[in-house]
Amino acid sequence: MDDYSSSNNDFSQDREEGSRYYNSPFYVSGETRNGRNKKNILSYILVALISSAVGGIAAGFIFLAARPMVEPVMDKTVGNLFQALATQISTNSNSDAQTSLRKIEIEETVSPVVAIAEKVGPSIAGIKVTYKVVSPFNFFGDFESQGEGEGSGIIVTKDGYILTNYHVIEKAYSSTNKKMAGEIQVYLPNNKKPISAKVVGTDARTDLAVIKIEQDNLPEAELGNSSELRVGELAVAIGNPLGLEFAGSVTAGVVSAVNRSMEVDGKKLTLIQTDAAINPGNSGGALVNSKGQVIGVNTVKLASTGIEGLGFAIPIDEVKPIMEQLIKYTYVKGRPQIGIGGVNVDEHTSRVYDIPVGVYVRQVFPFSGAEKAGIQVGDVIVEFGGKPVKTIEELNDIKEGFKAGDTVKVAIIREGKRMTINLKLTEER
Repeated sequence: MDDYSSSNNDFSQDREEGSRYYNSPFYVSGETRNGRNKKNILSYILVALISSAVGGIAAGFIFLAARPMVEPVMDKTVGNLFQALATQISTNSNSDAQTSLRKIEIEETVSPVVAIAEKVGPSIAGIKVTYKVVSPFNFFGDFESQGEGEGSGIIVTKDGYILTNYHVIEKAYSSTNKKMAGEIQVYLPNNKKPISAKVVGTDARTDLAVIKIEQDNLPEAELGNSSELRVGELAVAIGNPLGLEFAGSVTAGVVSAVNRSMEVDGKKLTLIQTDAAINPGNSGGALVNSKGQVIGVNTVKLASTGIEGLGFAIPIDEVKPIMEQLIKYTYVKGRPQIGIGGVNVDEHTSRVYDIPVGVYVRQVFPFSGAEKAGIQVGDVIVEFGGKPVKTIEELNDIKEGFKAGDTVKVAIIREGKRMTINLKLTEER
């Protein structure tokens, strides 16, 4: 368990052609037409008709030579020839129009979002957790009731491993003693019968968890690469907003930003920002790109009056190594841990209680490096690894510069006295 604090982001061509026609000797303007000799006019008309006929016949033979597959090539008369040509041209025009309409029709019916939903939708599961809620009463003793929560999950293997957010299953599982504290049920698409699931591994720091159901031949999702994302590209969210009643909901938007740093529940996360609608229940579901590849795990939405289109997902490139280690080891290996639970002592608290600014040790975990080094409840950590410490966040940031097994000098204040002890960091589990 991580060290934590409990304190509760073409007209020119037409003109040229018109000029040629205007300057041609065969063009007659309205002003001069009535002044022309009728014989000259008739001769012009006769020449034009003869020229058109000869030219048309020549063009017809050229057309036939260029298109030998025209069916009525055996027609001998000029009339039949023109009729055949007209028929062929009409047929070709209709065929081209039909082809064009067919292409437009196909393009309109095959929507990228439809294709994405059909590909990825079967790989998105619904998750329901039930857990006990104890409410204390002064006169009647503790009153026990049942709490419920719902979310989404992504099927990542054919044999039943499902990726989700840690906060989706948190209340049904104790990460401290690695035991179930409730029940987790999975609902597969098009299957109303729930399937019992067990927790494989959790990582509160990245808000990720892997659960498993005993099923085979499941439709696993294809995982993409979030490092290739570009702002503005298509992003589709698939999950169960507001619970299983709206299972398999699909919302579309764009990637609004990448590498957005945010603090969620005291943890710093680097997230993908999207305007695809993400609501409670979408947590643990998939954010998908135009190829139908999962590029992120939907995790949080900023909700407030006047705020719209601010949803966030954990980048899949950060998810993959965590998921693989959770499946293989049930935890993320190599992370250093001090082994305490603490609260911040700010300037005001320091003056009121006459204790130094730093991290007040409120809990020491059994078998941890802190316990073995002799740190006690009530100590105030003021320096770690030679650097001053004022908050639990600063302490954790400094700690990340070390690895499990390293020995670090820690300065503490105990009952008004400063002490320096050597602490060997253990591996976070």
